[in-house]
Amino acid sequence: MSFLSLIRRNTTETLAIYWMLARITVPIAILAELLSRMGAVKAVAPAFAPIMNLIGLPPELGLAWLTGMLVGIWGAVPLIFTLVPASSLSVADITVFSALILFAHGLPIEQKIIQKAGPGMIATTTLRIAGGLLYAFMLHHVLTATGWLSDQVHPVWLPISATPDWADYFLGLAQTMVWMLVILIVLSWALEILKVTGLLGLMMKALSPVLRLAGIRGEAEHLTAIGLFLGISYGAGLLIREAQSGAISPRQIFLSCVFMGFAHSVIEDTIVVMSLGADLHGVLTGRLIFAVAACAAIAALLRRLPDKAFFAQMFRLRNMEAERR
Repeated sequence: MSFLSLIRRNTTETLAIYWMLARITVPIAILAELLSRMGAVKAVAPAFAPIMNLIGLPPELGLAWLTGMLVGIWGAVPLIFTLVPASSLSVADITVFSALILFAHGLPIEQKIIQKAGPGMIATTTLRIAGGLLYAFMLHHVLTATGWLSDQVHPVWLPISATPDWADYFLGLAQTMVWMLVILIVLSWALEILKVTGLLGLMMKALSPVLRLAGIRGEAEHLTAIGLFLGISYGAGLLIREAQSGAISPRQIFLSCVFMGFAHSVIEDTIVVMSLGADLHGVLTGRLIFAVAACAAIAALLRRLPDKAFFAQMFRLRNMEAERR
């Protein structure tokens, strides 16, 4: 393949991925913001109070958790210290709550992107929420039993809860979409360069043992690594292309998306919650260990699951074949 042909093919594929992501991200982001401003999120938040009690958190934080699941981390963060004063929270409280929103945030957008790669939305969304709750539950009991992180939280950053007007909101959304395109183009070409130079193989050898413990192998490894460091929008976005080409098996696609649901954007998101006072080991080290162990268990279950049940309940095989054509 000539260099010009490679440029044309890579650019066309990247723009196709971006257009698909934009069609998902923009309308869902606007809808979620609209519902939040109309008070719909606040109206249903009290139903989450029992769950907050289960993991040792003030019931008021149920609103922040729900907002985070629907809007994203940046929707939840400004609410935390307006709902509950920092003086009433310990480092353990912020760490447990941060774990919740790190597992499951921006679900309407991220899960729609994951669905495009093939995995069923209900199955992967349930796993993300359940995984976050299980990890938060375990973390809460470990911290309570040991007394670790029981000191009052002292946030480095106290976010302002002011809601931007619609003009500022759309400007911010437009800037986000421009940066998404830039990052996708850079990632796409970076992958091509890494493949050609052989550096990708060396990087994957370093990460391979960890991902293999989680049951992720072959071509799914480097895309899972992208999602781990940069987020689901990029990891799953690139995974869609590989899924449509048939280069990665459906079960590997499913496991990759599950792992990214448990652990993704570990640099940016971790820095955000640490600025609120969360502990690094609780929100990163423990989460990564949990992600590997949980995915390993899910991989073992998938090996026992017949194809008929897998494709009926967890993977959209027919839709993937239609998109590939």
